[in-house]
Amino acid sequence: MKRYVLTIICLLVTSLLFGQFPYDLSYYLGEFEVENKDIPSPKEVLRHEVGEWHVSHDKLVQYMHVLADASDRVKLISMGGSHENREQVLLVITSAENHERLEELRLEHIKLADAEVSDDLDTEKMPIVIWQGFSIHGNEPSGGNAALALAYYYAVAGGDEFKEKLNNAIILLDPVFNPDGFTRFASWANAARSKNLVTDPSNREQNEVWPGGRTNHYWFDLNRDWLPLQQPESRNRIVQFHRWKPNILTDHHEMGTNRTFFFQPGIPSRNNPNTPAKNFELTSRIGTYHAKALDEIGSMYYSKESYDDFYYGKGSTFPDIHGAIGILFEQASSRGHAQDSENGVLTFPFTIRNQTRTGLSTFEAGLGLRKELLDYQREFYKNAIEEGRDADSKGILIGNEWDRDRTLALMDIMTRHGIMVKGLSEDIDINGQKFPARSSFIIPFDQSQYRLVKIMTETSTSFQDSLFYDVSSWTLPMAFNMNTAAVDAGMMKEASDTTPIDKVYEAPELARSDYGYALDWGEYYAPSALQWLHDQGILTKVSTTSFLAEGKVFYPGTILVMVQHQREMESNDVYKLLKGLQAKTKQRVYALPTGNTEGVNLGSPKIATVKPARVAMLVEGGVRSYDAGEVWHLLDNRYGVRLSQIPFRLFPRVDLSKYETLIMVDGSYSTLSKSSIDKLKRWIRNGGNIIACKRANDWLLSQGIIKLSLDKFEADTLGREDYEDLTNITGAQVTGGAIFMGDLDNTHPLGFGYANRDVPIFVNTNTYFKQPPNPYAFPLKFSEEPLLSGYISEENLGRMSDKAAIVVSRYGSGRIMSFSFNPNFRAFWYGTNRMFINALFFGDLISSSATLGE
Repeated sequence: MKRYVLTIICLLVTSLLFGQFPYDLSYYLGEFEVENKDIPSPKEVLRHEVGEWHVSHDKLVQYMHVLADASDRVKLISMGGSHENREQVLLVITSAENHERLEELRLEHIKLADAEVSDDLDTEKMPIVIWQGFSIHGNEPSGGNAALALAYYYAVAGGDEFKEKLNNAIILLDPVFNPDGFTRFASWANAARSKNLVTDPSNREQNEVWPGGRTNHYWFDLNRDWLPLQQPESRNRIVQFHRWKPNILTDHHEMGTNRTFFFQPGIPSRNNPNTPAKNFELTSRIGTYHAKALDEIGSMYYSKESYDDFYYGKGSTFPDIHGAIGILFEQASSRGHAQDSENGVLTFPFTIRNQTRTGLSTFEAGLGLRKELLDYQREFYKNAIEEGRDADSKGILIGNEWDRDRTLALMDIMTRHGIMVKGLSEDIDINGQKFPARSSFIIPFDQSQYRLVKIMTETSTSFQDSLFYDVSSWTLPMAFNMNTAAVDAGMMKEASDTTPIDKVYEAPELARSDYGYALDWGEYYAPSALQWLHDQGILTKVSTTSFLAEGKVFYPGTILVMVQHQREMESNDVYKLLKGLQAKTKQRVYALPTGNTEGVNLGSPKIATVKPARVAMLVEGGVRSYDAGEVWHLLDNRYGVRLSQIPFRLFPRVDLSKYETLIMVDGSYSTLSKSSIDKLKRWIRNGGNIIACKRANDWLLSQGIIKLSLDKFEADTLGREDYEDLTNITGAQVTGGAIFMGDLDNTHPLGFGYANRDVPIFVNTNTYFKQPPNPYAFPLKFSEEPLLSGYISEENLGRMSDKAAIVVSRYGSGRIMSFSFNPNFRAFWYGTNRMFINALFFGDLISSSATLGE
């Protein structure tokens, strides 16, 4: 029997490699009755069978539109567009009878989250809602290709039994979570495909070039964005998630070629403690359906030995805080059309087959556990309401004294997640922390989304496990550098339904001046206003110290536009431009009638010229694409700064004199040639500035460009241990991502715009900077007891205390601003973005006396 099976496999592989494509839809779906043969199969529309080529996103969407037009079981919802304006589609699949009253069923279903009425629902008669999602990593394409087969099956499968199943289920099929990355990878794999398939792992087809197709347009991992919602793909999807509140959400991925197939529940000790134990139980029971489906086709798999369900920003964990069951699938990847592996030749069709069968087993599990899953969701929200009402306080107050922009950005995330927020009727001062009504809001705990609020705002430093697949903390008020305070019953009574976003913009009416104007640097989007002024050809200055004018204190970082400096503009033209800027950007601009200001006059040497940003970033090679994408996104989307991205291979031919600043994010720069290094050194000596993050500083140190002293964790300091404990002990020393308190000198150019010295910093490294001998050369350091939230080993925490987090060095006339951390983490760490943008605009203003010398 075994010899027979092996012979068949060999024949199939030989056929695949050298002959006609040997598979049809029965390979993926098994034999089934087709009720409506007028509905076209994928091959009839795509001109190739599923798995023969990597389907491009445009073809996939084309087929989904054709299917929706042809089938009364399928409705297509256009959720929006990606960065590259590719359509995100969601198929709503159920029986024709259910479609006739689909909105009624949806409204009935979401009442499960309303504790006031959910007890009246009869879950015996309610359909289960199953969201099936695929390929959030674009170069993990088996899921998106499996979606073609699944969509067709759901649309055409016949028989009374299957029709009854559709009466009891609503399937939300999201064929590709990441349209741009999926397209990038499909183009690569198809362009590199040979007629006679090459299975060599060293072949070009199986090794895509930087940055690869995993990420979206700006190189973000969308599977970390379900909670912070910084990318349009996530924001579009979350609208439908909250409109439907599914009971199951599946997230189909791929992993290393030499693995098999994984499905959750994963490792029990690594679940987030905020997820009810019942969730793990139901996930395990659903897993029995997957095991049965994979057994039937002889596929190998594993379940409780890997991955975790801790960070709620992932697709398989985010549903768990919404009374749903999130399920991660990981299929060994062919990374192309076929590849040699430890388990033989792994073909692309085989990977699609496993994803398809577990898609079908999810459907069967949802039906088999339908009432339990519906009842579980109802109980989840009832318990959430009770926990919120029993909490020690009535809510949380979030705000800051200066910056309305950050308040609105954080509140936007909350409201997109269906969280109720309220405003303040008047300004509040609590224990010295100011909460102006214009830049503060309250989140009541008495609401169905209390558990989501809790995991977004809580801090924790105690964990049942010391290994984390992703970050161990993501406290959003800290990410946004916001003040928080507990809300009591009296304050809640005074809360307003008018939130900051509804309040009339409170910037002062701009008076006309023949002398000059001041732009407040305290708001998050002030740099976009500065960039806009430079785009208009306006010469700008910055105050490096505080001054008093017209009874108002202007702090370091205030941007000045002096009328006399705008040589080709009349005074009234300057006024109109600044008035338009204020209306366009909602930033605070003030007229200055005289230069005779208190503290310093406006002609003081402490009023410096701000050069327009001429900035480049090294990319490709060993550069970490995530970090590079975060910089690109920040400058391009939020601040309007044009960024030249220079590949390693072009660096020898680039004229560096065109740039004021070069950004070097985390990564390896070891492949830069000696001539390139010499060229870089000459540029810095002549006044070029570098912003370097994390491992880029190791390389600069190795080249003698900076003289930092690093404190790195050494594994051999742990002593002798048993081999079986290797993973747990070494893993416990990994700082996957936690939050620490930083002490920032807000009189330093890199601290301009910060109201306070205390700034929460996100850290996911074990390399720190020792304090340099010059006390002015490290504007940011970690506090003596820095841990605010998240996991770090005792050994590493002891090493971090009082270390420098930013060090400024000089090399000739140039400046190197070294960050030991990533200030732009996943686009939602708003609180440290300002340090980075300050380095870009004000780096050359840093006195040589405040730097670490050559």
